[in-house]
Amino acid sequence: MTFEKIITKHFDDPKLYTLKGYLSCGGYEGLKRARKKEPQEIIDTIRASKLRGLGGAGFPTGVKWGFLPKKPGEKRYLCVNADEGEPGTFKDRYLMSHSPHQLLEGITIACRALEIDTCYIYCRYEFRYLFDRFNQAIADAKKEGFLDNLEIHLHHGAGAYICGEETALLESIEGKKGFPRPKPPFPAIKGLFGKPTVINNVETVMFLPSILVNGPEWFLKKGVETAGGNRVLAVSGHVKNPGCYEVPLSISLKNVIFEICGGMKDDKPLKAVIPGGASAPILKADEIDVGIDFDSLAKAGTMAGSGAVMVFNEETCMVRVVHNLIHFFSDESCGQCTPCREGTTWLKKIIYGIEKGEGSESDLDLLLRITGQMSAKTICALADGAIGPVRSGVEKFRDDFIKHIREKRCSWPKWSWRGN
Repeated sequence: MTFEKIITKHFDDPKLYTLKGYLSCGGYEGLKRARKKEPQEIIDTIRASKLRGLGGAGFPTGVKWGFLPKKPGEKRYLCVNADEGEPGTFKDRYLMSHSPHQLLEGITIACRALEIDTCYIYCRYEFRYLFDRFNQAIADAKKEGFLDNLEIHLHHGAGAYICGEETALLESIEGKKGFPRPKPPFPAIKGLFGKPTVINNVETVMFLPSILVNGPEWFLKKGVETAGGNRVLAVSGHVKNPGCYEVPLSISLKNVIFEICGGMKDDKPLKAVIPGGASAPILKADEIDVGIDFDSLAKAGTMAGSGAVMVFNEETCMVRVVHNLIHFFSDESCGQCTPCREGTTWLKKIIYGIEKGEGSESDLDLLLRITGQMSAKTICALADGAIGPVRSGVEKFRDDFIKHIREKRCSWPKWSWRGN
């Protein structure tokens, strides 16, 4: 299967992370094009390309930019979300480590379009090893005049998953506890330090230079009707070739697994796939012949999310998978909202009991009732993300749960209970 890569096109070059290496691959050409355009022209170009946010929500980038108030001279901020804390998600780290200048070019283009002079890159705490490389890239780009008068700050979190939520991210940068803010007001109106703010994902920003160079029509043709371009998937689990892959949005999930990743490890049959990170509802093996774009996956009852594709073979205990995921969400809940704090705790306790062989069949209906009481009742989307794998796991893999309950053990010895 052949297709043109966009942002990872030159990732085979070991010197791409340097300014010299990036320039040799056509780097900062998009910025040169942007400098010849008025800010509104850049926004219109991005809107026409149908670039969508690639951090989870999939909101159209150009439309999001358009929400910023038109008040000349008012202080405003750009925040780049690199707080990649969800299980199975590692594409942004891959992109940042290979091509920091591509991110810096995208940031500079975005700031020109939005008339912003200050940007914060909010990095996951564990990404600190990238800071030296990024600081060098910023210094080199500034020395050569590529950053204009833009002020860029690298800010690392403290390991809290909740700070990937855009308003919790803003709270963290301000030095506060990472609690999501009630909305409205939205960040575009009242964001960082009370000023209008745009928050974009790393991958989203890195696509900007290529759109400026090649035009929105070129980008749109590479995607689907409702979203332009490619996206980078982080594939893990029981595939022969796990890793990060840039693929067109027109490809199917089935092709990603069996062509791009070489099929199932040890040729064991496929059982389940989580297509968009830990918060995405699980798909069964017979449901994966579906496009990876946002709308196709939504119609299939799941979501594109963060682009983390987790693949499980037939010997996987889905009770254990669901327990691992809800354990994560329960631990990472900030505790601000009662439905999330209490709901994730009870989901974890009930599934923990089922896995140990102490559950009853009535627990399955109880799990579904609890998820119904959590949905759309919290400030942020963590609770809704937590219920996705639980609800889909119980509904689609009920037999795995029933076996744990009736036989009081796992059908797969290697997945037998190992504590909480």
